[in-house]
Amino acid sequence: MSDSCAENAAKGTENELTEEVEATKLLETSADPATQEVEGVEEYLKRKNMVLLDYEKQMFLDLVEADGLLVCAKGLSYDRVVISILKAYSDSGNLVVVINSSDWEEQYYKSKIEPKYLHEVASTATERERVYLEGGLQFISTRILVVDLLKQRVPIELISGIIVLRAHTIIESCQEAFALRLFRQKNKTGFVKAFSSSPEAFTIGYSHVERTMRNLFVKHLYIWPRFHESVRAVLQPWKIQSIEMHVPISQNITSIQSHILEIMNFLVQEIKRINRTVDMEAVTVENCVTKTFHKILQAQLDCIWHQLNSQTKLIVADLKILRSLMISTMYHDAVSAYAFMKRYRSTEYALSNSGWTLLDAAEQIFKLSRQRVFNGQQEFEPEPCPKWQTLTDLLTKEIPGDMRRSRRSEQQPKVLILCQDARTCHQLKQYLTQGGPRFLLQQALQHEVPVGKLSDNYAKESQTRVAPPKNVSSNKELRREEVSGSQPPSAGMDELAQLLSESETEGQHFEESYMLTMTQSVEVGPATIDIKPDPDVSIFETIPELEQFDVTAALASVPHQPYICLQTFKTEREGSMALEHMLEQLQPHYIVMYNMNVTAIRQLEVFEARRRLPPADRMKVYFLIHARTVEEQAYLTSLRREKAAFEFIIDTKSKMVIPKYQDGKTDEAFLLLKNYDDEPTDENAKSRQAGGQAPQAPKETPKVIVDMREFRSDLPCLIHKRGLEVLPLTITIGDYILTPEICVERKSISDLIGSLNSGRLYNQCVQMQRHYAKPILLIEFDQNKPFHLQGKFMLSQQTSMANADIVQKLQLLTLHFPKLRLIWSPSPYATAQLFEELKLGKPEPDPQTAAALGSDEPTAGEQLHFNSGIYDFLLRLPGVHTRNIHGLLRKGGSLRQLLLRSQKELEELLQSQESAKLLYDILHVAHLPEKDEVAGSTALLAASKQFGAGSHNRFRMAAAASRRGRR
Repeated sequence: MSDSCAENAAKGTENELTEEVEATKLLETSADPATQEVEGVEEYLKRKNMVLLDYEKQMFLDLVEADGLLVCAKGLSYDRVVISILKAYSDSGNLVVVINSSDWEEQYYKSKIEPKYLHEVASTATERERVYLEGGLQFISTRILVVDLLKQRVPIELISGIIVLRAHTIIESCQEAFALRLFRQKNKTGFVKAFSSSPEAFTIGYSHVERTMRNLFVKHLYIWPRFHESVRAVLQPWKIQSIEMHVPISQNITSIQSHILEIMNFLVQEIKRINRTVDMEAVTVENCVTKTFHKILQAQLDCIWHQLNSQTKLIVADLKILRSLMISTMYHDAVSAYAFMKRYRSTEYALSNSGWTLLDAAEQIFKLSRQRVFNGQQEFEPEPCPKWQTLTDLLTKEIPGDMRRSRRSEQQPKVLILCQDARTCHQLKQYLTQGGPRFLLQQALQHEVPVGKLSDNYAKESQTRVAPPKNVSSNKELRREEVSGSQPPSAGMDELAQLLSESETEGQHFEESYMLTMTQSVEVGPATIDIKPDPDVSIFETIPELEQFDVTAALASVPHQPYICLQTFKTEREGSMALEHMLEQLQPHYIVMYNMNVTAIRQLEVFEARRRLPPADRMKVYFLIHARTVEEQAYLTSLRREKAAFEFIIDTKSKMVIPKYQDGKTDEAFLLLKNYDDEPTDENAKSRQAGGQAPQAPKETPKVIVDMREFRSDLPCLIHKRGLEVLPLTITIGDYILTPEICVERKSISDLIGSLNSGRLYNQCVQMQRHYAKPILLIEFDQNKPFHLQGKFMLSQQTSMANADIVQKLQLLTLHFPKLRLIWSPSPYATAQLFEELKLGKPEPDPQTAAALGSDEPTAGEQLHFNSGIYDFLLRLPGVHTRNIHGLLRKGGSLRQLLLRSQKELEELLQSQESAKLLYDILHVAHLPEKDEVAGSTALLAASKQFGAGSHNRFRMAAAASRRGRR
């Protein structure tokens, strides 16, 4: 359980604190004069209809008093604090911008704010300028905000403040940090308030907390862990009634788990033995079974992936596969787990893995997985999931009996079952509506497991239950329609990301919520419960109102029958707020935690603290746990990690040195940025100018024209941080214009490969060379990846032939475009520094000229005075190159005149005897065909004989007639 839930289970049933004691404590605290301000705030919150818990009020007070970064534990949601701050600034005289919010967060906050203070982001720039001046609250994408700030469409001085969500993702080069820097440079009075609920993210990297606060321009750090005294004081009096139910697992599952852990331990030792010089501290068996293992491993090995040998890469892939096998054994049904296990007993996989399938433990895993489905006589008799029977007993015996004992018989019993994912949710729904035997047989048919002969015990239960009910089939059709609209996974991932991807396409057709009721009435009054466990007659059925996600209508449709809701911890549409939304709508009496989740448990605690009900009316929470298994270990590991993360942040805060100017409200915070206007001149320069009497023109800030599409990358942010002025513009040629002569086309490695294969890069280079004297192709690597082109890593598992093909295309590119310069940059930071050095002493680019180049309509400022088609044609002729083509275009006249010139005249035009000879020969001398051309001519003659000898004569006659017509 969570920190408090674990204590509850250990202590058992303790005496609850009464409401009178709590009221006495509140009276004692209110007697303190220091709380007078708090009372005023409470009156304000009451007037604004904002109900906050005590620790949420303290969060609100802290952030209203001073800007800062708030880090809270998972489940102790800061959403109500954000809503309170938004309501406090909801006024047409204020302009508050909310950035870095997810789609479901944006929809949730908008639903809680009065519509008159909300303004939708307009599509046009003129409309956005008008909307900004109207004030209110703006939820806007950071890329649009950055461009509007650079183009001064936003009245920066009038912005009241910026609220940053998911602050742990703010790094120095991201768009959010760029927007905050632009805001703080011109607005010294507005507020910046940042929120995060991921303490573990702040432990990754060097000084992550300090760097995040520096990027946010805040000086205060507010830490709210679950073990905070204020949080415990709020949640302890209203603690939930928790009941742990330790569900034993079968001997087969225990043995499979032990063997998988044994193989994992062997592979971990092997990977450390092979790579003695690499830091493999995070690669442990304990981390291998956690959900975030692939993220830990990817962060550890990304930079050195190309240096690892093939055996290490196979072991990394096999560790991920073994974790999937562990999850399948623990959470999926026996038939699905066996079908999943069979994939890795094929000859193809045996030849491509690290060798774990040859171990004795692997043989035992395959053998035991089959024993879970077939009995000793090889008859189909799958064992049910261990938690199924316990769940059925809860729904049919324990909960009705508890309602009878607590005198809730007149109320409609409402049960909420929480699962970890949509697949488990679907599994329970099928089990409750169809029965276990029929569901397992259906799974066998679906996964193409050869059923063969049914056992005698199983045949009676499943022979009459093959066809699914109508309500189930309609739900399946609905799910299939949803799948058709889902997007396929992106194909641009590198090898390690693909290797460690956790997405399972099989789970996409499962829904995240189901609503069920009972078809057989369960007496909860004085009469005894008598339900015969008939597997052919299910006592549960679905409620069709779920298709519209209308809980109120679903409850009204079954007013006196038990109501059961299956829900995942978080949904794709509402995120982690889905559970809180369901609790408020459903107001359940009983919660069944089918799987363990820290965030969900704390959400239940907070929900109960808000209701403030007496102990008898509080909801009961049943925890179904496999004790001393991987499930329990993964839960305890997540708790330990969060606690260690908070201890690290608290320790960092105690040692952290924060300069006074970090909030950006003085110009000292931006002194590290180069200010070209204030550069001091040395004394020697003054002496050469008659003691400095000659007036000096102020140095202009260097400008870089950036294409609007490039604001998806980190480079514009880093260019601005180096003191260069960024001019956003829609340009058709190049991505960055540094000077009137230098144009840069930036390509990442994946984009470079795609552009070379499609031919798009060739056309881009043609345009750059035509309009700019110094075109540059910038090949930029990811700063988190190795600066390395060769190898399978960068080419996404392509063969060496494809690698050689890319290099050959790059060589052809340099041969076709002699003026093109290739620059290899290891990271965006190096690129920003390079741009600054390339601009030293160079004139500034003109935005109007850059925008006009490449457009269909030529403008007065366009430098190209020749027909581009003729220019490209002449450039392909032998003897004509970029150094002499301009003289040839100016003095050569037309192509007819060029044909009439002698070789000596061509020599004068091209300023080269060799070039003149090459050009004269190609225009006047008849060339003999090559061997392959001769073979092609022979084939053409044979074809002409086949189609008739007169065909060529007809063409010749038509050509002669056209010549006579022209004369």
